[in-house]
Amino acid sequence: MADTALQKSAKVTGKVAIYIFCILLSVLSILPFVIMIMNSTRTSVQIQMHPLSLIPGSNFFANFRPLTVGNFNPWVGFQNSLIISTGATVLATYFSSLTAYALTAYDWRMKKGFFSFIVAVMMLPAQISAIGFYQFMYSLDLVNNHLPFIIPAIASPSIVFFMRQYLLATFSVDIVNAARIDGAHEFYTFNRIVLPMMKPAIAMQAIFVFVGSWNQLMLPIILLTNTDKQTMPIMVRTLNGNFYRTEYGAIYLGLTLSVIPLFVVYFSLSKYIIAGVQLGGVKE
Repeated sequence: MADTALQKSAKVTGKVAIYIFCILLSVLSILPFVIMIMNSTRTSVQIQMHPLSLIPGSNFFANFRPLTVGNFNPWVGFQNSLIISTGATVLATYFSSLTAYALTAYDWRMKKGFFSFIVAVMMLPAQISAIGFYQFMYSLDLVNNHLPFIIPAIASPSIVFFMRQYLLATFSVDIVNAARIDGAHEFYTFNRIVLPMMKPAIAMQAIFVFVGSWNQLMLPIILLTNTDKQTMPIMVRTLNGNFYRTEYGAIYLGLTLSVIPLFVVYFSLSKYIIAGVQLGGVKE
C-alpha cells in the first residue's frame, strides 16, 4: 500500500512539473509579443527608461502620426504582403501536395532519384541563388513585380517532403484504385478524394508558408525598389531611418501592425497543427 501511494504521488509530482514547465515555456513565448504591444502604446522616453515594462501607456494614437510621414504606408504594405503571401501559400500547398501524391500513389522510373533530388535541393540555402535569381528576374523584366515571389512557390521541396511523409503514414492506394474502377479521372480523384484527406497537413504547412512569405525580407529588398510594390517588412525596416531613430513607440507600433495578419492566420489554422503533427497510422 505504501509503495502504491508513493508511486501515485510520484506520478502526480511528475505531471505537475510537466505542467509548470509547459506554462513557463508558454509565458516565454508570449512575453516578447506582449512587450511589443505594450511598447506600441508608450512614448520613446518611457521605452528607453523601462524597455521591458508590461504596463500599457497612453500614447497609442499619438504613435500613428510618425507613421504617416515618409515612405511608411501600412495599407499598401498590407495589400502587397497579403497578395504575395496568399498566392505563394495556395501554390505551394496545392502543387506540393500534387507532387507528393505522385511520389506515393504511382510507380514510375526514376521516382527514387527524383525524390533524392528534392531532398538534395532542401540542403541548399536560398542565399546561394539570390544573385542568379535577381539576374534571371531582371532579364525577364520582373523587377518591381510580385510574380517572382509567388510563382517559384510552386517548387517547395520541404513541403513536398513533409506531404510525402504524411501520405506514407495515412494514405492507402486502395482508395485510388476504387475511384479508378468507378471511372474517376486522376485529377478528380486527387482534388475530391485525396486532397480532403490531406487537409490537416495542408493547413499546417499553410501556416508556415504564409508566415515565411510574409516575413521574407532579403529578396524583396533586392527586387522591390518601387515604394508602391514594397511589402510590410520592408516598410517596417524604413522605420529605422533618421526620422524615426528616436520614435521607438512608432517603431513598435509598426511591428505590431505587421504581425496582426500572422496572428489571424495562425489562430485560424492552429487547430490543425496537432492533427498535422500526429501523423498516426491507418487502421486496416
